[in-house]
Amino acid sequence: MGPLGIPELIAIFIVALVVFGPKKLPELGKSLGKGLREFNKAKNELKATWDEQLREAEKQLQDTKETIHAPVRETIAAVNSANPLNEAGRETDHEARVLPPQVEPKPDSNVENHGESSSPSQSAGS
Repeated sequence: MGPLGIPELIAIFIVALVVFGPKKLPELGKSLGKGLREFNKAKNELKATWDEQLREAEKQLQDTKETIHAPVRETIAAVNSANPLNEAGRETDHEARVLPPQVEPKPDSNVENHGESSSPSQSAGS
């Protein structure tokens, strides 16, 4: 159901005028406006309460993360300080993801023969 256009609003107004009469229509408009204001007020209060609860939950989550991460960081620092060789010989995660592993190329017998096949059946027939 899409938005109402001008012709639809005029039709609704005429039907309301016929059904309720010209004396009741202003009262209905006032009560409808009051109801919409109360609805919007309740909606805004609910949204504010929801946002506040969400902020509190995020703060508790952040506090829990810090509570967990602080001892882990201390433990990692203690392990690294106890074994300095680990830190010097270890590549970073970034280097491990970016740099491909270094592999020595193997000599290929086909490259040495300039593309000729080195199968025994062909060498015996030559």
